[in-house]
This record gives sequence, C-alpha cells and structure tokens, in this order.
Amino acid sequence: MKTTTEELHVTTGATIWLTGLPSAGKTTIAYELAGRLREEGHLVEVLDGDEIREFISAGLGFSREDRHTNVQRIGFLAELLARNGVKTLVPVIAPYADSREAVRKRHQESGAAYIEVHVATPVEVCSVRDVKGLYAKQAAGELKGLTGVDDPYEEPASPDLRIESHTQTVQESAAALHTLLNERGLA
Repeated sequence: MKTTTEELHVTTGATIWLTGLPSAGKTTIAYELAGRLREEGHLVEVLDGDEIREFISAGLGFSREDRHTNVQRIGFLAELLARNGVKTLVPVIAPYADSREAVRKRHQESGAAYIEVHVATPVEVCSVRDVKGLYAKQAAGELKGLTGVDDPYEEPASPDLRIESHTQTVQESAAALHTLLNERGLA
C-alpha cells in the first residue's frame, strides 16, 4: 500500500529552459512555477544561471566560446536531472541558438523531455527593471558585452512557448507554462 507521500511523488522529469535577456523575468517565473510544481508533488530543481557560473562554470568568461561551454554544462546537468525524474527549470540567458539547439539535441537523444520558453521581454523594459544593475553599468561604460545591447541575443525562432512578461503578471506567466506542461503530460 502506498503512503500519502509516495502517492504525491511524481517522477516524470523534464527540462524547462527559460531563455531571454537579462532582467526579462526568467528566474522569477521559474521560482513561481517551481513552487506550484512542488505543491503538486513533483521533484523540482532550479538551475539558476548565476549560481551555475559561481559553482560549476567558475573561471569562464563571456566570450562566445565560454558562453557556449557554460550552456552545455548546464544542459548536461539539466538532462541528467530530467532523466532521473526531476522537473529542471533553467532560467539562463543562453544567447546563441546553436548552443540551445545542442542542448535540445542531447535531450532528444536521451529521451528526456525538453521545453524551450522564450521570455520575450523588450530590452527597453529589461533596462528599466535592471535587477542586477547591468544596464546601468553598460550605459556608464563600466560593462561591455551585455547581451541584447552590445552583444548578440538570438531569439528562438520557434520556442515551445513565448511569454511576454511585460504584459502579464509573474503568476500568469507561470500559469501559462504550467498549462503547457499539462498539455504535454508533464505536470
């Protein structure tokens, strides 16, 4: 006989990759969705880009090659978790389409579910939010290579979901993503 805890434990893993500009709302949406999924009994991890850079990708810079390496490391970890029943939310800029495609391919080859979400917040809105002060530093000449300003960001051509966080609340954004997960049999 199953206990209440066992009944609530859902083991279908997936990677939910939230890509977008700095201060687009990726991490905020990810944590909102994570809370909802945990309440439903899912195993959930959020692989925050800043934490990954500190602990797994320390020493990498922001060249195209280093950014690609960082995304591949995160993708490997996400796929490993997803294959083992964890809903893995990945709020990471991941500015290059080929890097994101390589992560998607790794998931397809292993059979792990992969959802790409473009948090499509305009740079004008992101620069006002400026959660980490990056846009202010770039405007003051203290920072070069800011994604979407003086370094490229290649928007996903056909993401599984596009969220315009500047036109809806965090809760509405997370709910839209939760609906997609339900439609795909992942929530």
